[in-house]
Amino acid sequence: MMDDSFVLSRKGLIRKKESGPFEESFSTNTDGNASVSLANTEIRKLLEEDRMKQMKGVKQYIGRIFDGLDGEKAESVAGSTRMRSEQLYTQFLEVLHGRTNDAELFETIQDLIQTCTDTLDEMQTQSRRVYDRSGVSEDIQGLQMERNVWRLIYSLYRDRVIVQKEAMDCDDIPLGGSEKTIVEHLYASNSNLREYQLIVDWLELCSLEQTSVKVGHFTDHTVAWENTLHQLQNANQNTNSTAFRSTRETVESLDPDAPVRERKPLHDFDVEDQQRLMRDVFLKIRQGRIEEAQSLCEHCGQPWQAAILEGWRLHHDPNYEVLGGATEKAQIEGNPRRDAWKKFAWKMADSRLGDEYTRAIVGVLSGHLDSLMMLPDQSWMDLIWAYLKVQIDIRVESEIRDCSLKSYIAMPDGYWKGKVSLEQIFENISAHRSERIRREADDYMNTVVKYIILDNVADLMGNINEWLAREKLNGQTLRFLAHLVLFMRQIGRSHREDVADRVVKAYVEWLFTTKDPRLVAFYTATLPSDMQIMLFSKFLRQIADSEERQRCAEEAMKAGLDVGAIATITVRHILQEEDENTKISALEWLTFYPQHRAELLWQGNTLIRFLIAARKVEAVREAIEVIPGDSLEVLVQQFGTREDIPWREECAMKEYLCHKTYLAAIDGFNAWTHLFHSRPKEPQEVPGTGNFTERVAQQEREKLYKAELEQWKEALGEQTKETRDLLYNILLFPDHGWLVDPECLDSVEISDKRDWELRAVQMDALRRLCIPEIVLLLHKVLHLSGEYRECIRLVDELASEQHQLYQLFPQHKLAEVLTKVAESSLALMNDKCDSWGFSTM
Repeated sequence: MMDDSFVLSRKGLIRKKESGPFEESFSTNTDGNASVSLANTEIRKLLEEDRMKQMKGVKQYIGRIFDGLDGEKAESVAGSTRMRSEQLYTQFLEVLHGRTNDAELFETIQDLIQTCTDTLDEMQTQSRRVYDRSGVSEDIQGLQMERNVWRLIYSLYRDRVIVQKEAMDCDDIPLGGSEKTIVEHLYASNSNLREYQLIVDWLELCSLEQTSVKVGHFTDHTVAWENTLHQLQNANQNTNSTAFRSTRETVESLDPDAPVRERKPLHDFDVEDQQRLMRDVFLKIRQGRIEEAQSLCEHCGQPWQAAILEGWRLHHDPNYEVLGGATEKAQIEGNPRRDAWKKFAWKMADSRLGDEYTRAIVGVLSGHLDSLMMLPDQSWMDLIWAYLKVQIDIRVESEIRDCSLKSYIAMPDGYWKGKVSLEQIFENISAHRSERIRREADDYMNTVVKYIILDNVADLMGNINEWLAREKLNGQTLRFLAHLVLFMRQIGRSHREDVADRVVKAYVEWLFTTKDPRLVAFYTATLPSDMQIMLFSKFLRQIADSEERQRCAEEAMKAGLDVGAIATITVRHILQEEDENTKISALEWLTFYPQHRAELLWQGNTLIRFLIAARKVEAVREAIEVIPGDSLEVLVQQFGTREDIPWREECAMKEYLCHKTYLAAIDGFNAWTHLFHSRPKEPQEVPGTGNFTERVAQQEREKLYKAELEQWKEALGEQTKETRDLLYNILLFPDHGWLVDPECLDSVEISDKRDWELRAVQMDALRRLCIPEIVLLLHKVLHLSGEYRECIRLVDELASEQHQLYQLFPQHKLAEVLTKVAESSLALMNDKCDSWGFSTM
């Protein structure tokens, strides 16, 4: 059962995947200890010096080998590992695409964890191929930490969202239960304690995956303190066979308490070995491998140390339970005198007589905080582990003493004073005396861990907001944070949606560099609609290739984005640029889907108006060619009939026809001009003294010329009529004229009145610019073609009140037209006609 706040959201993280759930455990199997003979310290020093010399030689040899190629190869491998990590962008998307069921959220997190693990394995394999791995270590460490944080998120929030709700129905603890029974019930019913334990398990797994030195690498199965034993044996025999005697007086007996009781040290070599052993035993406990720590103690000849590590176990006698008719006696578990063991273990940890790791070992098992705080070279995570181990111990001990019928030995007062809250734990660590730990506490990932543990998403989002404002985060960090906020949104704990949107927006902007529309579209779809439009439009403005543009539109459609609005905003932004080719190319964004044709005409007309005003006819032609030729038919089909077409679309359709008419007229005039100036040349006359052959050739040339001239005149006549009609199409354009909108019904609501007013001004300016020029071109065609009467008719059209073209002429243009018409009238009079073209004969 999911929490009530857990809802399926297309703006969240959850997706579907067909494979079964992957369960990742925080407990791991341990391997055996490798071992070699334990040598004396001086011998080991000699061996170490020899080994270092050999390694130095090996390094020099390797250096010579790699001098010529290692730098290049290391750079290649570093680039390869970085490319492998960058594949996580796509792989995370595949994980999210694979799941759509709201019950599979935590399976999705497991898939992300596995994806990080697989990538880490490949990166580490690649990094081993070069001698110098420093170029890739940061990438590997960063991904390791991210993988660990996803593990923590899975563990804690699965408990918070699912398990805690189920635990509400937990039965009361039965009276007279054993320590184990009491604690099991406590873990089942107490969510805080359960979370503490989950965090400890997680910290132990993180530690387990780190490389560490093992005592097993230095020793075979042996007896305890063999150097001290050897020296004592030789001392009793009064021989001097000991090669390396201790520099101090050693203990005189070898029982475990001898060093403390006699206040004398072990042999110098044994002191060093003991410190190494205790450090490794503590490390294994830190890694949650207490059984392996016990095995190590026995391996090194110290079974009493293994026994000490057994005393903390909870007592439980299963024979008191109903066994369903079983007759065999079950084995008793744990330590029946655990209270006595624990008190003395706590005092041992509190004592200053033992070494730091010995005290820490018993301290972690008895809840002694100070002994764990004094260890050298601790990390931020080590301190959290130490605090939480003590808090768990105190809470468990308190529950046992409250619920058990047994009487227990009282623990020292200092034991109970170790109890602190989670908030106080992090405050103490942030104020730690070590500057290194304070820096670790401020690390991005550690800050995320802190607030996830505290379940304080509001402050986490506040910190993320500061990071975004303070500096530019890299792509991997943004990828993690984006998926983190999507997860929080999915479970209903985002708290600050504005910050979540900023994170995803920053991640999407980073994804622009991949030029992968599938990635960009998917994560853009998780943002608010207005942000979706502006952000994806920004991405589209970077795409120039037609096939890539088509793919972008398809991916946006699949992701549920408003492709029409995005394409419109994209075109509007690009139309504000200076390069006209870029502007024309931008119209392509509105050609991919038929439902965008109306906007395509509108934006295309806007661009064409500017191009006509700039007298760039070829650019006008290119812009019109971008618009599919069937656009008008598509719009009519969309709305059923022309009567049902909205006024905005009707205006766009008419303006588009006006522009096509203008271009056709200009093309017709250019064709007429070219043909007019292509008149066949008259052949030169042959001198009268030419011979017969030359005269015959001259006659043939004249004959050919006359034929070509007739063809030219006929073609020119046809072209003149066509050009005249094309030019008249502009002057006599139906429905109120060229570049004049159809009548607007009173019931039509006009949005963006400012844009409409600007458009009206532009169209009127184009009419005043183009129509006088068209009139002059038409007069030129008619006059040069000898159509003088048509020139006079042109004046009638200009003066007509139906079209009122005269209103579009400035005074100087009108004077120029009248002058041209007067020339035509004069030509008529020369042809024995009056000034209006009527014959005077």
